Amino acid sequence: MSIGPQPRRSRGTVGHPYSALNLRLALASFGLVLCAGLAVVLFWRHLPIPGAFLVLLAITALVDIVVIQLRRRARRRADPGQHTFFE
Repeated sequence: MSIGPQPRRSRGTVGHPYSALNLRLALASFGLVLCAGLAVVLFWRHLPIPGAFLVLLAITALVDIVVIQLRRRARRRADPGQHTFFE
């Protein structure tokens, strides 16, 4: 999948849906906060193996947030003023 925006004037269909970037952003943010918080708790409780696993998941969520923001920025540059947060 490319990091660029959806092609201009394309309508979402079953075969080619609109990109759910805002939903992905919300879910990745929730995952980042949850995994980071649980990792801190697990490290505090002296459980390093599960804590390290949650740190890896938090890093994955952070990378996903960066990719989503790059795609949202590209979409905003391609169609300025056309997109809202709830689209």
